[in-house]
Amino acid sequence: MVHLSALVQEKFLFLNKFLHSPKEVGSITPSSKYLAQALTRSIPWDLVQSVAELGSGTGAVTKQIKLASKGQTRILLFEKEPVLRKQLALQYPQYGCHPDATDIQGALGVEGIGQLDAIISGLPFFNFPEELRIKLMDEIAASLKPGGLFVAFQYSLQMKQLLKHYFHIEQIKVVPLNLPPAFVYVCRKKELE
Repeated sequence: MVHLSALVQEKFLFLNKFLHSPKEVGSITPSSKYLAQALTRSIPWDLVQSVAELGSGTGAVTKQIKLASKGQTRILLFEKEPVLRKQLALQYPQYGCHPDATDIQGALGVEGIGQLDAIISGLPFFNFPEELRIKLMDEIAASLKPGGLFVAFQYSLQMKQLLKHYFHIEQIKVVPLNLPPAFVYVCRKKELE
């Protein structure tokens, strides 16, 4: 019964945040376990020493990251909304929780990490102004090691062109068992030419 109550509370909190800031939240409900699994299955966890999750929200994807990751993996969570970030910090005290995905490199400095092996994102990029999208993409690319993975979900294919500028898109998966259905982009950082 406690699990059901926590689940209802999580969905209510997420819906409340969506109603107050729909462009920042992007959906009326947290990501499904199927979407979280599609995101985390794209990561070679045996080779990953450090990973960040952008837009951690209520922790729907974070739960799956915890299950999939290995004990040695350093995990950083980024969540702008203070109430959600505080809950994440309480639920995952072993992970670094940071407020600003436009300053991943600053957080890496605080955490003593050079660059990340992978970044998983639930940010609703297409809801953001173009200037913010570019700033986030610049920060994400700069924070990844050469050949690092960027795995992001979106509710449309509208980000494909921008992602191609920064990454090699290795795969786009459709996750129909999510509300709404989502696309998972599996991207690899381009090598310097």
